[in-house]
Amino acid sequence: MSSGFSRGKDGGVVAEFEAAEVSLMRSLVSMMLGIVSPGQTSDDPLERALGIGDSAVPSDPVLARLFPSAYDDEKESAEFRRYTEATLRDGKRADAQTVHDTARPGRAELTAEQAQAWLRSLNDLRLTLGTKLDVTEEIHDEIAMMSEDDPRYPAYVTYDWLTYLQDSLVRALW
Repeated sequence: MSSGFSRGKDGGVVAEFEAAEVSLMRSLVSMMLGIVSPGQTSDDPLERALGIGDSAVPSDPVLARLFPSAYDDEKESAEFRRYTEATLRDGKRADAQTVHDTARPGRAELTAEQAQAWLRSLNDLRLTLGTKLDVTEEIHDEIAMMSEDDPRYPAYVTYDWLTYLQDSLVRALW
């Protein structure tokens, strides 16, 4: 396993990964890039040019978790989603691309901006995997009791690894 993240110079962060971890991380962020690809856009050319998108709540539970409703009122939430989701998707794609581009075996220095992109992307990855696995607060107990032969084991261990990375990155930043 990696040593994760540590405080670097000038507000940066040092990332240390083994080659297999980089491969896994790049695979995960590639999946994320596909998940947050541009959503439905308006048929109106002006709205498309302005990035105004669809106002429907995503039916996919992962997308609903990554792009939650902003308001309890459906109409207000739909209007908010219509004007913000395209920009939010762009941001999530940019963060995932930063991770993809900066993940490398060995020791690498990340700028403060890159470290923040990693933090946001790790959070998105954990939300995605956690939603797919239906993670609860008992996750660590479940992993401890789970047999390595259980077909769910690799996914749960990956979720746990992402949690560890996120924690080490938060500690390096603060």
